This record gives sequence, structure tokens and C-alpha cells, in this order.
Amino acid sequence: MAAAADIPATGPALSAPKLQVASRGLLTASIMVATVMQVLDTTIANVALPHMAASLNATQEEITWVLTSYIVASAIATPLTGWAADTMGRRRVFTTCIAGFVFTSVLCGLATSLPEMVLFRIFQGVFGAALIPLAQAVLLDINPREKIGQAMAIYGAGIMVGPIIGPTLGGYLTEMFDWRYVFFINLPVGIIAFLGVAAFMPREETRRRRFDTMGFAFLAIAVGSLQMMLDRGQSVGWFDSVEIWIYVGLMISGLWAFIVHCWGADEPFVDLAMFRDRNFVMGLIFIFIIGMTLFSGLALLPPLLQKLMGYPVIETGLVMAPRGVGTMVSMILVGRLVARFDARALVVFGLAMTAGSLWLMTGFESGMDSHLIILSGVMQGFGLGFVFVPLSTLTFATIAPHLRGDATSMFSLVRNMGSGAGISLVTAVLVRMTTVNHEEIASTLTAQSSAVRDGLPQLLQGSPLYAYVADTLVNQQAAMIGYIDNFFLMMILTVSVVPIVLLLRKP
Repeated sequence: MAAAADIPATGPALSAPKLQVASRGLLTASIMVATVMQVLDTTIANVALPHMAASLNATQEEITWVLTSYIVASAIATPLTGWAADTMGRRRVFTTCIAGFVFTSVLCGLATSLPEMVLFRIFQGVFGAALIPLAQAVLLDINPREKIGQAMAIYGAGIMVGPIIGPTLGGYLTEMFDWRYVFFINLPVGIIAFLGVAAFMPREETRRRRFDTMGFAFLAIAVGSLQMMLDRGQSVGWFDSVEIWIYVGLMISGLWAFIVHCWGADEPFVDLAMFRDRNFVMGLIFIFIIGMTLFSGLALLPPLLQKLMGYPVIETGLVMAPRGVGTMVSMILVGRLVARFDARALVVFGLAMTAGSLWLMTGFESGMDSHLIILSGVMQGFGLGFVFVPLSTLTFATIAPHLRGDATSMFSLVRNMGSGAGISLVTAVLVRMTTVNHEEIASTLTAQSSAVRDGLPQLLQGSPLYAYVADTLVNQQAAMIGYIDNFFLMMILTVSVVPIVLLLRKP
């Protein structure tokens, strides 16, 4: 039975949630602690990579496998969530994954070589994969439908704020203590989440569900190949490399075999019936593109602030922190507004705010102060909050309850694929446009150009350092324009999803 605190004393009666719990508030808090812990680990280790490379005797290219191994393992394991929850029960899966995630986090902090680190990160990704979709499914089930908007606001806060504060927290722990504390911090957080979920999540009836080995294998090949293509593309020259074409072939053939297999299987790994729901399909397309916008922006800002604007690591995190404040404020507002206004209108408002923030970012200059960075960050965080919460509500508004486990897994998988595609896209555009801009700027300059004479100290003119300093300045300006080109591209992508809103049905 639900606790008395969860039942309003006055006002209209709420519909009964699918799953009754003793304390909805405490269970929600425990779930969100686990969610934030997992999401943080997608970005918290980024700033510590140089320190890890020195400690583990790895090159800068080799150390990126610390990120790649985690992302690929998590992507492949995410679709397993629905099957595992049905056959073993969500409580058992949730507590097992939290315990496994914390244990492998400690092992990552104790790693003494790169192979050890990569192996532990693979297992960390496998255990962490189920936490996000399980959290969303449980929140959908323990809340009456009148409270779904507020529940998705809480869920969205963890999903979106985690990656924003990750670099700040990772930089602080690395600078003040050691890079190993980036992983050790999961120990106390994970213990709190484990105890809360074990205490407040009820045991549910399980149902026998055959594991579709072939279906999972085909999907794992497709997802793993796509993620490897996105992670390796920039370093091997994209489609100039045979390796990338192999990944493309494996991805297409794996996806095709998966669809054909699931179409004819009696008990498929993923129930394709979920794709008959228009809102769900449109929501998947939408979250893929929004995933590109959200995480690619987070990937661009730290190197821009540190390499071109000269911000230290900790100050970079402080300048980016107001973005999280904007997100938290919007989550508080939209959780209440989504029950009173058309969710589609809220999504359009959020897209307008996000596009406006990206337009402001196209005005960045290398010598400016932090005011425009903070303003655009607050606007973008505020706008994305208005997008994510109503979108989650609309996506699952009409999906059958028995499909929620598989549907939330697919939603998380597509969001992660979108973020990977977005990071790869902006990285490729940055490299390409920086080269193009450098050639264009350099072609207009000579030693006697007024821009060169005015931009360089008089003492350097005629010295051997003259050409070097001039080329450095051109490189900086070319890179700055490359970042601006990326911000403009993300603005176009954000505006392009507005027509999809019209295809979503109002619940």
C-alpha cells in the first residue's frame, strides 16, 4: 500500500499507479542517486585522461580507450535491460547493477595498467547500462499518470545535469586529490543508492521470457559497430579508412538481420510492436537529434575555453556550471507546467530557447569575457529542460505498459547513439573547418599586410619567430571560426526538429 504521505488530503483523486510502493519519495531519491552516478561517469573521466595516461604509461591515443570501452560496452548492454527486468525482476537487476557498478568503479581506481583499466571499464559499462532505462521505467510505473510530468522532470534533471557537472567535478578531484578519486567517489554514492533501492523497491512477479540469443547478437553487432565507427572515425580518417567501411558493413548487415529475425521470431529479443506507436517512433527520432545537440555542445566548450580562451580546468567548470542552474530551474517549472499546457507547445518553446542560445554562441570571440558564455549556457540549459521533460512524457504517453521495459531501453540507447553521433560530427566539422579557415586566412596575409604588422609586436618583425607567431595567431583564429561553424550547425539541427513536434499526438 502507498504511504499516507503520498496520498493528497484534498483535491481530486489521482489515478492508481501501476506499481504501489511504501514511499514514492524515498524510492525516487534512491533511483536518482544511482542515475546521476551513472551519467556522471560518461563525462567525469574526460578531464583526467592526461593524468591517467602518465600514470598508466599510455599514449594519448591509447588512453581514449578508457572512454571508448565504457561507451561501447554500455551501448551493447543497454538493450538487455527489458529482458533482464522481466525474467529476474527490476529490484534484483537494479541492486545487482548498482553493486556491480560500484565494485568495478573501485577496480578502475586501483588499476595499474591500461589493459586492466579497459577491462574494468568494460564491466563498469555493462553494469551501468541498465540503470538509466530502469530508472525511467520505475518512475513511470510508481507515479499516477497525472504526476508523470513531474516524475520525468526529476528524471531529466539527473540525465541532463550529470554530464554538465561531470567535467567540473572531475577536474576538481583530479587537481585537488588524484585522478583515481574520479572513480572512488562512486563508492559512498553507490552505497546510498543500493540501500535505498533495496529498502523501498518492492519485489515484483517475474515472467518467463526466453533469451533470444540470435536477436541480441545481431543487435550487439549493429550497435557495437556503429559506436566503434563513431569513436574511431576521426583518428583513422573516416571513409578513407578500410576499418570504417568494415564497421559500416557490419552495422548495416547486423541491423538488417536483427529486424528480419525479430519480425519472424515467436519471442524476439525486442518486441517490434513498440514501433507501431507513432509517438514513440517520433520521440526516438527527436531524442536522437537532441542527443546530438546536448552532448556535442558539452564536448566543444571545455577545449574552446581552455585552449583558445586560456581558462584553467577548475575555472572552466565554474563558467559552465550556470548551464546546470538553467536546467534545474526549467525542470522545476516544466514539471508543473506539463500537466496544465500542451506538452508540444512546451517543446517548441524549449527548442526556441536552445536555438537562441546557439545563435548567441556564434558571436563568441577569443578575447571576450565570460558574460556571453554564462548567458548562453543558462539559456541553453533552460531550453533543453523544456524539451526533455515534455518529450519524455509524450514519447511514453501512449505506449502499452507491458512494453515500457523494452521501450525505455530503446529510448536510452537511441539517446546515447545520438550523443555519440553528435560528438563525432562536431569533431569532424571542427577539424575540417579549421583547416579550411586556416587556408583562407593565410592566403590573404603577407609579411607586409597591415593586419600582420598591427597584430604583432614591432620587435618580432624581421626575426625568425615572426612567421611562427603569425602562424600561431592564424591557427587560433581559424579554430575559433571552426567552433562558431559548429555552433551554427547545431542551431540548424535544433530548428530542424520542430516539424517532428507536429507529428506527436497529444496524450
